Amino acid sequence: MTPILHIISVEKESLPRQERRLAEFILTAPSEIVHMGIKDLADQCEVSAATVTRFCKNFQCKGYPDFKLKLAAEIAHAELASRTGSTRYQDIVAGNPLAGIVEAIESNHLTSIRDTTELLDLGQLERAVDALCRAKRIDLYGVATSSIVAQDFYQKLIRIGKNCTAFADSHMQITSASTLTSSDVAVAVSYSGETPETIDALACAKDTGAFTISVTSYRSSAISSMADITLYSSSLEEGMRRGDMASRIAQLHIIDILFMGMASRDFSTYVPRLEQSYLNVQNYRKSRGGQ
Repeated sequence: MTPILHIISVEKESLPRQERRLAEFILTAPSEIVHMGIKDLADQCEVSAATVTRFCKNFQCKGYPDFKLKLAAEIAHAELASRTGSTRYQDIVAGNPLAGIVEAIESNHLTSIRDTTELLDLGQLERAVDALCRAKRIDLYGVATSSIVAQDFYQKLIRIGKNCTAFADSHMQITSASTLTSSDVAVAVSYSGETPETIDALACAKDTGAFTISVTSYRSSAISSMADITLYSSSLEEGMRRGDMASRIAQLHIIDILFMGMASRDFSTYVPRLEQSYLNVQNYRKSRGGQ
């Protein structure tokens, strides 16, 4: 299923009644939408043209023409994938030869990165990078696989001299969040957006006045609705969820973009620190090796 259709499918039940009618029709006959004008679609679903426009904007499109263009591109991509025998995400298969596993993992990761890139809002990214650069302190929250992603961001930020923490223990997350101020930023990483421990930590950070950023899959969730800035990763990994593979790559993709954005924004400050931390690690390794 193409990204926009999958997103509509995920969000359908939470939509207002009129928009739900639109969603059901689009999911039933996506190819027909490409050839329909906005009035034709509105009449078909017994809604107003304004409702159609609002629906499209809710799904990261500028309007109905933009929605049709994206839908047409995704349908064409799906048809090409069908002809070439490729699939969007490949699950664990019993007895799969190693060559097939290598190909499947490569395909899953590349697809996850591409789909996540399509979901990213440059305006939100700019605000997130700006907030992270200005922050006196940064808290990073995540459990299980998302904790690994938070730790990855921590290792990047500490190398450029940012004051940050990334506790895996939920009690320590709240303890740390309790000491944040309005000059600080809290980043919550959660694929589902419904991880109780991460919700609690982010809620505590908000109570202190900290600026909040969330990294979740694209869907309505407690964490995304709570954050000042929401960044979405691909939400197409379904069977693969038992391995948290492509979802982790998607989250790391966003983290890498944020980090590169920060380094580029304040190049003269962060890059020398990054270079110095690298040199120090190399020098101290050599020093110990010679003893």
